[in-house]
Amino acid sequence: MNALYFVFGIPLLGGLVLALVGHRSYARDLNVAFSTGSFIAACFLSVQVIDHGPMFAMDKQFLIDPLNVFLVSLTAFVGMTTAIFSRPYMRVEEDHGKMTPSRMRLYHSMYQFFAVTMLVALTTNNLGTLWVTMEAATLTTVLLVSVYRTPASLEAAWKYFILCGVGLAQALFGTILLYMAADRVIPEGVDALLWSNLNVVKGQLNPTIMSVAFVFLLLGYGTKVGLVPVHNWLPDAHAEGPTPISAVLSGLLLNVALYAVLRFKVLTDGALQSNFAGNLLIGFGLLSVVAAAFFLSRQKDVKRMFAYSSIEHMGLMTFAFGLGGPVANFAGLLHMTLHSLIKSAIFFSVGHATQKAGSQIMDDIRGLMKVSPTVGWGLMLGTLAILGMPPFGVFASEFLILTTAMRDLPWATPFLLLALGVAFASIFSRVQPMVFGDTVLKPLEHPPALLPVFVHLALGLMLGLYIPPYLNAWYLQAALLIGGQ
Repeated sequence: MNALYFVFGIPLLGGLVLALVGHRSYARDLNVAFSTGSFIAACFLSVQVIDHGPMFAMDKQFLIDPLNVFLVSLTAFVGMTTAIFSRPYMRVEEDHGKMTPSRMRLYHSMYQFFAVTMLVALTTNNLGTLWVTMEAATLTTVLLVSVYRTPASLEAAWKYFILCGVGLAQALFGTILLYMAADRVIPEGVDALLWSNLNVVKGQLNPTIMSVAFVFLLLGYGTKVGLVPVHNWLPDAHAEGPTPISAVLSGLLLNVALYAVLRFKVLTDGALQSNFAGNLLIGFGLLSVVAAAFFLSRQKDVKRMFAYSSIEHMGLMTFAFGLGGPVANFAGLLHMTLHSLIKSAIFFSVGHATQKAGSQIMDDIRGLMKVSPTVGWGLMLGTLAILGMPPFGVFASEFLILTTAMRDLPWATPFLLLALGVAFASIFSRVQPMVFGDTVLKPLEHPPALLPVFVHLALGLMLGLYIPPYLNAWYLQAALLIGGQ
């Protein structure tokens, strides 16, 4: 039986069950169990693709190929580790009175429904379904961001809903334009919104319509990616929602939105036979990297600071995919994987640190090495990893992106180097006193769930030293599928 049914079915069942019992003390364990089941199903799906190659499901409504299969496994894996981290974290939130039974039910059920929307968005072959699931992901995360019901969290959720709603409206218009272009060349009776059908005839699509469609699609889904200047929702959503939601927003949702952009880029490149789409990605990506780096230096809230770091790294991936070609695409995919792993590990460490300090203001968080050495080491190693220090994998992906830029787009290289330098100085200068400063705080009440932190960091280190053959093969095939110059 196709493992894809279990990839969707387990978190969907989990959402329904937790909607009923999500307020019980054992709901935290159920959340972990359902998330683990999703990851196991994703692993079986990966094995099927390795053995049999790309495949369709449900009358070609779903497509599993090298571009999305490793993202499905990554999404399920980070969803599982975040659920593990969430157990002690949400217990402390309950002890502090921030989470009531009804809020816990909402949190656990929406967590699983959010996982369903991301997994469907990654695997759907229907571009209309892709839009619907991205909208559904927005609605579930709005509820998760606002779960504390404080004025700040409600404002952040409302801002997120409005900005992403406007963005997805533009993405819908771009999808309609794409359908108009496809309807002229796809025979009657053939679904004109299936990506696999469009990919076959992409060279016949009207170039003018496709260029306009891609602009709307990039702005629309780019809002979810967090690209400057349509990024404003992201820092607020990260800062005001529960830290587990910051981890999945930064580590997973942004990836899914960028994946959607890449699917449309393939079609646009085929229709225009030029680097129009790539140039747009280069422009938005470079702007995001530079702007986010300078915003970093002004932050006082630790979660907002790492939210701007996410904008910077999503910009770097977008820039890499804009450059195109096997090396840049490979580097972009590798960076996507590493950012998900390392940034979620950072948010796990930050979550425990802010709970103990009772504040997200960095000046109030000091001496993590004394409060909890494992939290302190987790935050420091995660920070060094995300800043591109060798031998962590981010160094390798950034090195590949920079060297490709030096060869293909030399004028952009100084801007990238400047932005990366500013980001390094801004983040490291803030994190160092948080970890090694003096403090009068006592150790944490509940043992923190730090296994996910060090598992993620270990994987990030491994990918800097060695990429397993199967993963390397996926990256190479996906890089060729994305194409470009």
